[in-house]
Amino acid sequence: MSKKIIPTTAKKLIRFFEKEGFEKDRQSGSHLTLEHSDERTVTLPVHTGKDIGKGLLKKILKDANYTLEKYNQLR
Repeated sequence: MSKKIIPTTAKKLIRFFEKEGFEKDRQSGSHLTLEHSDERTVTLPVHTGKDIGKGLLKKILKDANYTLEKYNQLR
């Protein structure tokens, strides 16, 4: 499995997390917080037309307890 990470949009990342059981909890300005039933939370920046960069994407996945390999398998 490749360790390469590709920047993605917030819309695609929200869709990924919703498929994994996360639900929209709250939104403050341009930041959306998603929560899982096991109390994991992630906060995503939602900026139309802009990608979430590689570094921030890695941090978001780490906060959600996903490895890069698992993310690449599931998306």
